[in-house]
Amino acid sequence: MVSPQALSEVDRRCVAAWAAGCAERVLPLFEAEAPDDDRPRDGVARTRAYSRGELDTAGEIRRRFEAGRAASAVRSPAAKAAAHAAGQTSGVAHMGAHALGAAAYAAKAVSLAAPAEERTGALALEVAAQVALLTPEVRAALRQLPALGEDSAGPLGPGLLSSGVLAEVVRALQVEVATG
Repeated sequence: MVSPQALSEVDRRCVAAWAAGCAERVLPLFEAEAPDDDRPRDGVARTRAYSRGELDTAGEIRRRFEAGRAASAVRSPAAKAAAHAAGQTSGVAHMGAHALGAAAYAAKAVSLAAPAEERTGALALEVAAQVALLTPEVRAALRQLPALGEDSAGPLGPGLLSSGVLAEVVRALQVEVATG
């Protein structure tokens, strides 16, 4: 049985563009530390091409880990989170729920890049910016996903996205998608 976190190919292509937009916003945090490492930017570009139907699903599933592996090339937590945002974006071809992971890691990156006393505000502003990027089609696709923690067969199950700031962002986005 296919996980409800997968979404149809049409819906994955739809949410891929939104996820790429979220991750792209934080690429400078990674590139400031590793300007010669193009894996995250390439992952975002490939996800955009996938969203337009220019790349096939099977090929992108095979390449989905490349962007996220760039996290090992940097030291700062913000740069690592930015690389993970790109990695989650690349995973959308495999499972649509990774779009929420991309947004969560992007928001975490922005928060970590802010001074300690401004992190909560920076996080809230980034989530608001992500919400502003939601189209009706993306909202409809994301609305099909189970709530965080309801299904264990994917990124919304127990794991990295289910605790801390990542969970906070995913929950906030899921509320927005459900009510918006």
